[in-house]
Amino acid sequence: MKMTFRWYGEGRDPISLKKIKQIPGMSGLMGVLDEKAAGEVWTYEECKAYVDHIHEAGLECEVIESVNVHEDIKMGLPTRDQYIANYCETIRNLAKVGVKVIIYNFMPVFDWLRTDLAREIPEDGSNSLYFDEKELGEMTPVDLVKKTLDDCHGISLPGWEPERLADLERVLAIYKDIDQAKLRENFKYFLDGIIPTCEEVGVKMACHPDDPAWPVFGLPRITHSQADYDIMVKLHDSPANTLCLCTGSLGSNPDNDIPAIIRHFGEMDRIGAMHVRNVKYLGYRKFRESAHLSSCGDLDMYAIMKAIYDTCPDTYIRPDHGRMIWDEEGRPGYGLYDRALGATYLNGLWEAICRENGHPEMAN
Repeated sequence: MKMTFRWYGEGRDPISLKKIKQIPGMSGLMGVLDEKAAGEVWTYEECKAYVDHIHEAGLECEVIESVNVHEDIKMGLPTRDQYIANYCETIRNLAKVGVKVIIYNFMPVFDWLRTDLAREIPEDGSNSLYFDEKELGEMTPVDLVKKTLDDCHGISLPGWEPERLADLERVLAIYKDIDQAKLRENFKYFLDGIIPTCEEVGVKMACHPDDPAWPVFGLPRITHSQADYDIMVKLHDSPANTLCLCTGSLGSNPDNDIPAIIRHFGEMDRIGAMHVRNVKYLGYRKFRESAHLSSCGDLDMYAIMKAIYDTCPDTYIRPDHGRMIWDEEGRPGYGLYDRALGATYLNGLWEAICRENGHPEMAN
């Protein structure tokens, strides 16, 4: 298992590489390439400069997140072929600089949804990302976009880039004629277009789940359960077609048995990477992000780490969506302190599990 940390890049992330390097057990980063609009090519020179900078700080960069899939691909428009060709070129360039896993999602329009980016937790006064479907009320998708952008204090949020949402009303109108079956058909077309390139250059694609784990605003969503992912891995049957198993996204629905899902896909060797976090259920389709500790939320973090140990011990993981604690200000969900605590807690569980099973060397 390699413990990693999400980092948005120099000048875009208030957390320095020096601070990330000081977190015990941190091997490297899950880097982010989202400065360009979806569909544009990341050149070899750009990829190399990004990765070289991380290496200079003494960290690895073998996983890249947020190589966004252009909306035309998801909608199946004629322009998709050029965007798929661009995506393949980016895959090749990332492979040349040592990237082994690319995390992406196939969620229509919205990368993720929350109704509050800083809901206070009454037990300790910290705040965290929060979702309550009832709070959507009469809001339209456009209303929610405006609220989210207002609440992020000028910081760009992954999946909520202003240029990506500029023609939201036009895109929403097209999606009225796209159901789950059609979206899966478009997903297969995308996978058929990129997976041969991945196999050629040795890169795995890891699809992130829908967040939250159910349809919102009537948009089709197709990756929020074990059954959904069973279908996905068969759309293009290849070891390069994997999932990024996010315990918090899938875990937002209490019907999802997270340790069982890890074991199912871990035994199939279809987990390319993992985001590991805890969530607290507050009611029907109502939850908040919690501290990583099992007792702070409703997921069994020991059982999650044990499932990783048993079925996919060589995967990449990172702590995800921390609370804002100790008066820290920064990108909602991506402060330093609580994610560093989460990494340390997960590493502690990992060491204990390795020692319990007679493999203390795996904890190093």
